[in-house]
Amino acid sequence: MVTQDEINAKAKAAVMEFDDEVAEYVCQEAIDAGLDVVSLIQDGLTAGMNEVGVQFEQGTLFLPHLIAASDAMSAGIAVLSPTLEAEGSETENKGTIVIGTIEGDIHSIGKDIVATMLKIAGFRVVDLGRDVAIGAYVDAVKEHKPLIVGSSALMTTTMVLQMQVEEQLREAGVRDSVLTMVGGAPVTQDWADKIGSDIYAENATDAVVKCKAAAE
Repeated sequence: MVTQDEINAKAKAAVMEFDDEVAEYVCQEAIDAGLDVVSLIQDGLTAGMNEVGVQFEQGTLFLPHLIAASDAMSAGIAVLSPTLEAEGSETENKGTIVIGTIEGDIHSIGKDIVATMLKIAGFRVVDLGRDVAIGAYVDAVKEHKPLIVGSSALMTTTMVLQMQVEEQLREAGVRDSVLTMVGGAPVTQDWADKIGSDIYAENATDAVVKCKAAAE
């Protein structure tokens, strides 16, 4: 019988080798073996994606590699989705969270992982996607009345727009009705404090912990 550590290692390797088919096979193997799919996402697929991200930043891998790794991870998560949704439906609804990647930023890997983990944790997630206009966050808050609205920024050039989310929510008169959450590679606690965001999420696990605390 395959172990959790073995399946996680295989999933990590599949992402790092940009292999969609192996990622799908490994995720199905984990489901069939009754293994922990949350661990598989965090310590397998995400770990592989993080490693590719490091190599991208170092200049040893390039954008096509990043996209290929993301595709492999997405292929694996697509296999896991029915299981994840079933697990999420068994938990009490903790509230609604609106999430998206900020305008001008087409990166969605980190945001997708956070959205998946929040669903598993029992939240209803409204995923606005990537390259999301500032006004769309405001509209979503008005429409869905979420507990939290989160924006992800993967570049310093788009990170500054997270400040505009805060400003436009205030201008629309809905800032006091919602908690704001920011995250992404260049984002820090200091930045969250500077713009007045309520929650800084260092990673997907941190986001889940802090959102759960906010929902209590």
